[in-house]
Amino acid sequence: MATLEPFESNSNSYFDALATAERRALHSFFDQHVVEDDDLGYFALDEGDYNALPAHLARRVVHTVHGGMLDEF
Repeated sequence: MATLEPFESNSNSYFDALATAERRALHSFFDQHVVEDDDLGYFALDEGDYNALPAHLARRVVHTVHGGMLDEF
């Protein structure tokens, strides 16, 4: 059973990062990504912080929430 503890912790960090990405996406023109990290587990990343997502980050994206704001008006 000891092998399940890191998985649960990782699972919690995924759902925390997903909730953050979904919350941010509602008020952003940019996509929000959930990124996997060896040390942190998962974290939310705002695509607007980068002109183009660097390859080392793009490879680790596990989920994307599209920005909810439109720039058409």
